[in-house]
Amino acid sequence: MPVDLHEMLDPTHTAVLTMELQRGVIGDLAMIPDLAAEVAAAGVLANAGRVAAAARAAGARVVHCTAQFRPDRAGASDNSPMLRGIAKGETPLIVGLPGVEVVPELDQQPSDVVVPRQHGLTPFPGTELDQILRNLGVRTIVATGVSVNIGVLGMVMVAVDLGYRVALVTDAVAGVPKAYADAVIDNTLRLLATCVTTDQVVDTWS
Repeated sequence: MPVDLHEMLDPTHTAVLTMELQRGVIGDLAMIPDLAAEVAAAGVLANAGRVAAAARAAGARVVHCTAQFRPDRAGASDNSPMLRGIAKGETPLIVGLPGVEVVPELDQQPSDVVVPRQHGLTPFPGTELDQILRNLGVRTIVATGVSVNIGVLGMVMVAVDLGYRVALVTDAVAGVPKAYADAVIDNTLRLLATCVTTDQVVDTWS
C-alpha cells in the first residue's frame, strides 16, 4: 500500500535514530575497518547528516543510540561470540574516550538526545530509549546507522514490536558484506519498515 510520507514523518511525532554512528565504530577510530570502508563507499555519514539536519530544521528530534563500556567492562554482556571478542580485546568505546563520540558528520546539537548502552546488541532493551521516545510523543522512527547485519535489524524489529512505525533510510545504513546487507533489506527489513531514501526524507521535511 502507498504510504503518505508527509503524514508518516510528521515532525511532531517523528524522531531520527542513529545507530552506533560513532568515531570508534565507523569513524576515524573505527574498530571495524571493513564496515567503516563500506560506510564511506556508500556515503552513509553524509546521508545520515543530511537527514539529521533536515529533522532539526523541521522540528523532529534526533536521538543517537551509542555503545560504550566501562574500562573494566563491568555490566557489559559477553554472551555471544561478538560480545566476547569486544570484552576481551581493545576497544575505543570506553566511557570518556573519543571513540564513543558521535561522528562529526552528524553535527550533534544540544537539542539531540544521546542514549548510550553498555550491554547487548540493540538500543532498546535495558535502556531508557523507549520511554524517552514516548515522553517526546514519538510514534514514527527514522532509522539510520550500522550495521544492517545486527544493530539496525534489531532496532527496527524491536521498534515495530513496541508499536512504532519505522522508515528505514536505505542509503543511510550499511552492513558487510554489502550483498548480504542488501539481501537483509530486501527480504526482511522491507517487511517491517517503509524503505525510503535520504532525498525522500529531506524533500518531505523541506
